[in-house]
Amino acid sequence: MKKELQVIHANCPKNHACPAVKVCPVGALTQKDFEAPTVDYEKCIKCGKCSNFCPKKALVLVENKDN
Repeated sequence: MKKELQVIHANCPKNHACPAVKVCPVGALTQKDFEAPTVDYEKCIKCGKCSNFCPKKALVLVENKDN
């Protein structure tokens, strides 16, 4: 099974610059204004740094059973 990063929009406060964007070692996370971050799945290496860093658990690394 492969892992996939998911953005849980309901958990994201969307009221500040997302600090997890700066934690990503490959620049796979971006944020427009104060919206929830978006993931560039072509860049994401599924390392889990952002999901471990996010205190609101808005970024979650999950097992994808389809892959």
